[in-house]
Amino acid sequence: MKNTKLGKPAAIPHFITQNVYGVKLVRPSLQSKKQFQLMSMNTLFPVDQLVPEGFQYVPDFISKTEEQYLLEAIAKVERHTFVFQGYEARRKVASFGHDWSFEHQQLSRGKDIPQDFDPLIDKVAAFLFIRKDIFAELLVTEYPVGSVINWHRDAPPFDLIAGISLLADCTFRLRPYDKIKQNRNSIISLPVKRRSLYVLQGPVRTNWLHSITAVKQVRYSITLRTLKD
Repeated sequence: MKNTKLGKPAAIPHFITQNVYGVKLVRPSLQSKKQFQLMSMNTLFPVDQLVPEGFQYVPDFISKTEEQYLLEAIAKVERHTFVFQGYEARRKVASFGHDWSFEHQQLSRGKDIPQDFDPLIDKVAAFLFIRKDIFAELLVTEYPVGSVINWHRDAPPFDLIAGISLLADCTFRLRPYDKIKQNRNSIISLPVKRRSLYVLQGPVRTNWLHSITAVKQVRYSITLRTLKD
């Protein structure tokens, strides 16, 4: 990604809702969550590729124009090195909304989510048929070449996880949380393309671990999380 000075935000792309900016919402032509789940299994992934219940995937969820808009929004955000249990990871992050402290194992209220990300929140919420205010956290992550995310489940207070991939593809992996079920054949590897959306909820959120293998190009992601009731 070229280092460019950012002035005024790019023109608002078409994914913004009518209520916010007076333009029509454009969303993929799916009529129900069931169709969304079928799409996740029959577009990019092979027909015989089985994914755990609750995993959803939509390629090209955002356009190139929307991607550029989000990259410019990210460029204005101050990111810091992610630290987990005293270990500095290679990736950089910026968290907004509710923030989970791995050191203190508690949830706290952090900085407000920048308005630049409202269009994306609107689009994901509309697509999932949920209210936008249900999203309690927005996490921006920068992955330099070679960085990974090791096997994990997201922090306990969070429920639904929605991720947008930007600038580069990655390989997303899943394996059972139950160690008895873990073996070489239990790992599912899925190609996640730039500008795509993936969603983790239900069984895949609670009964599976996920990871991302080393990226070959600089990659950014925006993760939206809801809180458990």
